[in-house]
Amino acid sequence: MVGDKGEQLGILPILQAREQARKINLDLVEVAPTAVPPVCRLMDYGKYRFEQTKKDREAKKTQKVSLLKEIRVRPKIGEHDFDAKARSARKQLECGDKVKLTVMFRGREITHAELGLKLLKKMADSLTDIATIEGQPSLLGSRMHLTLLPKAPAKATKVKEGQETANA
Repeated sequence: MVGDKGEQLGILPILQAREQARKINLDLVEVAPTAVPPVCRLMDYGKYRFEQTKKDREAKKTQKVSLLKEIRVRPKIGEHDFDAKARSARKQLECGDKVKLTVMFRGREITHAELGLKLLKKMADSLTDIATIEGQPSLLGSRMHLTLLPKAPAKATKVKEGQETANA
């Protein structure tokens, strides 16, 4: 058994451990059930749970959820429409989301899959400054896919005033 301040109280029978917990108005919590003998701790369980949920909420605030956005194009897309789709992809990448580029083929267009590949390469080349390509283009059924990942933002290394560099 471990006390409320972390001190060892020794090996005690369950009834005696419960009695000690009741005397000092704390809860007896089993922290290592697989140990031989099992390890229990005296603590205020309500306060412990409150602190855990508080830590979880703080961790969730700093977490960034990366979504996968899809942009669909056809092999015979016009130049202006292509530029609009490229701007849309750029906007999504700047927000930190992954972008899945999809070329949809209809009917006999699939016989010219190289047009779709050329279109995906053109789109990826127009976004190389803010994105990296994940894998190779893949053809699944009548659709060709390519996934782009946003590049990590460059961290500025600033030296605060009055602070010397490590080499100086």
